[in-house]
This record gives sequence, C-alpha cells and structure tokens, in this order.
Amino acid sequence: MNRPEHYESDLLFYFDGKPREFSLYQRLFESVEQAFPDASVKVQKSQISFYCPKLFAAASIPVRRKKDWPPDCLMVTFGLEHRANSPRIAVATEPYPNRWTHHLLLTDPAEIDRQLLDWLQEAYWFAENKR
Repeated sequence: MNRPEHYESDLLFYFDGKPREFSLYQRLFESVEQAFPDASVKVQKSQISFYCPKLFAAASIPVRRKKDWPPDCLMVTFGLEHRANSPRIAVATEPYPNRWTHHLLLTDPAEIDRQLLDWLQEAYWFAENKR
C-alpha cells in the first residue's frame, strides 16, 4: 500500500493516548493492505483515509458519540450505492441519491471479518466507478 513519507509519525500522533484504538487500526490496516495492495493511505487531522485513487474508506476515532456507543472504539466509514442493512452499522446516511455513507464501530479485532472486508471491497469498486 502506498504511504506518504511521514505516515508512521502522523499515525502515532493521531492515536496518541489511544492505545486500544491504535491496536484496532493496526489490525484493520493489515487487512486493508492485504485486500487492496494498490491503494494508498493518508493520515489527516480527523481521519485516516484510504484511496483507490478516490476515497473509498476511512478510519477515525469518533469525536461526537451517541450515548450508547462504547468509550474505546474505532469508526470505519465507507460508501456504497445502497444502504447496507445490518445491526453492525451504527449510522447510515444518503448524502446524494444512491450514495450511502456507512459508519461502523469496531471494538474487537474479531470484528474485522469477511463481512466488513466485503463491504470495503464493494466500496472500493463503487469509488472507482462513480463519476
């Protein structure tokens, strides 16, 4: 996976004081890197973005939390052309017709499973093909 020069230091800064979220991200990154070796990743102020070259997924530490969300979690965001109906999806919005943004909360490495990777694969395809 393509990474900018300061990726490692930016990553440590982003997850400073959040070791559980960092551990979840590392596991997620390994899976994304294996599934999408030609993708690129960029650490930004509010999220870590994955591109193909268009944005297809992101990981972030939730800033605004609903009261029932776990205190230590990593949010994975991805876009699809349809709404994914699953209790795993914390929030789904349709900012444009047939463009659904999904937010999923990770609290355990086991949640980085085939279903999540299938959604990310679909998001990758959707990002590559949208106009």
